[in-house]
Amino acid sequence: MDSGAIRRRLALGAAVLAASGALALVGTGTAQAAAGGTCSGHEVRTLPFRTGVTHVFKRDGYVCAVTVARHPGAPQTMSVSVQARGSRPVVDTGSYRHLAGPVTVHAGHRCVWIKGSVGSSSRSSGWILC
Repeated sequence: MDSGAIRRRLALGAAVLAASGALALVGTGTAQAAAGGTCSGHEVRTLPFRTGVTHVFKRDGYVCAVTVARHPGAPQTMSVSVQARGSRPVVDTGSYRHLAGPVTVHAGHRCVWIKGSVGSSSRSSGWILC
């Protein structure tokens, strides 16, 4: 083998290695996104209801929530909202297949009110995390 063929094989091997590493990272990110939406922090509440569940996370004074459908597939009306006491709610509503959100607010040490819905079923938390 001449030196040009060796360089081509090394370049091909490096490209294959880089592509497989990129695919591994994408797969890991997808698993994390499915597990907790895209909220950071630790999960502090779970609000289950008939057609879905709303997950609530908290980190450094920020509260984040996502609503996940129990039976994903066809698009359906979904929503999630987070309201810090004394502020307006931050809402994500639309026709989604799997999840609504995330929505994040800076609550500091204030109470928050979380709402989530999938189709005709919903759940409201009342004032929590005070």
